Amino acid sequence: MSTKLRLILLSFLQFFIWGSWLITIGAYWFQTKQWSGAEFGAIFSTMGIASIFMPSLMGIVADKYVNAEKLYGILHILGGIVLFTVPMVSSPGTMFWVMLLNMIFYMPTLALSIAVSYSVLKSRGGDVVKDYPPIRVWGTVGFIVAMWTVSLLGFEKSANQFYIAAGAAILLGFYSFTLPACPPPSKDTPSRSLIDVLGLKSFALLRDTKMLTFFVFAMLLGAALQLTNAYGDTFLHDFDKVPAYQDTFAVKYPAIIMSISQVSETLFILAIPFFLRRFGIKQVMLFSMIAWVLRFGLLAFGTPDFPGISLIILSCIVYGMAFDFFNISGSLFVETQTASSIRASAQGLFMMMTNGFGAVLGSSVSGIVIEQYFTAADGVTKDWHGIWLTFALYALVIAVLFVILFKHKHTTQPAEPELPAEPRLSIEQA
Repeated sequence: MSTKLRLILLSFLQFFIWGSWLITIGAYWFQTKQWSGAEFGAIFSTMGIASIFMPSLMGIVADKYVNAEKLYGILHILGGIVLFTVPMVSSPGTMFWVMLLNMIFYMPTLALSIAVSYSVLKSRGGDVVKDYPPIRVWGTVGFIVAMWTVSLLGFEKSANQFYIAAGAAILLGFYSFTLPACPPPSKDTPSRSLIDVLGLKSFALLRDTKMLTFFVFAMLLGAALQLTNAYGDTFLHDFDKVPAYQDTFAVKYPAIIMSISQVSETLFILAIPFFLRRFGIKQVMLFSMIAWVLRFGLLAFGTPDFPGISLIILSCIVYGMAFDFFNISGSLFVETQTASSIRASAQGLFMMMTNGFGAVLGSSVSGIVIEQYFTAADGVTKDWHGIWLTFALYALVIAVLFVILFKHKHTTQPAEPELPAEPRLSIEQA
């Protein structure tokens, strides 16, 4: 099996695990368990809480102490074991802690999968900007296959979705041990300061104004991503309460409709190398922000019947640009701006800002806002039109601020990776 094919399988399973439950957990939560919206916001915040510390921590371990592919495999096996216990949970309080533990194991694998892929490609003379997107696109395919599997088997509201995710996680965990070795790049590097000893060198990136601004906006866009993940599927399920919409395809199989978003991803991922070289990271991320405005705005006016369904489908198509031009391009930008010795921890830092602080911001604040301002007195009926318009306004404000505050000059050739000057803090001084 070729190297690229092996990395394709890694990417496919990585996102198959997530796609098995991420979009449909809302239907399981609201439709089957009938737990509250505020509590659901807390559940989605678990991925944010875990991402605040785990990707960076595991990135440090991979950079200094343990082979990245082995650490990656161990985390997936542990996460799979936890997913097997989810169907046994009978209260939202317990669900929070179980999902938090699962996210503690899963979230660092997102950054590690990128670090492993970049390491393997570079060790074989590859160009990550050109070679990685066609590999990563199979992750999106895995996400789509998982969503269709869960939907067509009738598991959208069932706990069985977690069994599917668990099996895939354990399979990927064992497969990871067969991947090419990715030894710690900084293992034999002498530690000259306390920053080096603790493996926190990637945090020195935040001393650079441009990189700090980039990470702040990555956090704000990460919040937008959690909004669409948390509420997209249950938004369509809610139309089931309207007799005129009950028999529409979108209400019967909402996960399949939402999977159009991932189909769109596959196209935009392949376009990333061209757009990055032609326009640069600033314009590409601005395209992403504008796409988020359209994503939410179109959902605000969409309905499951014709012609309203065309707006929902268009919003799913726009999602491909919104997600890829922020998430994938962002990781490539971090890779080109940092030294190889901190590859895993730098990707962990990016993940911490997007799926960590961003996810906590998006899931927690949105849960409170929806509960307080967009939920009827019965505690169930939601004003989805107002919800999506509010999210669209949020994305628009971010776009305007980004144009003003992010200073980056695009060049046709990527700059040599470099770090800001290291903090002058020695072990003795500490």
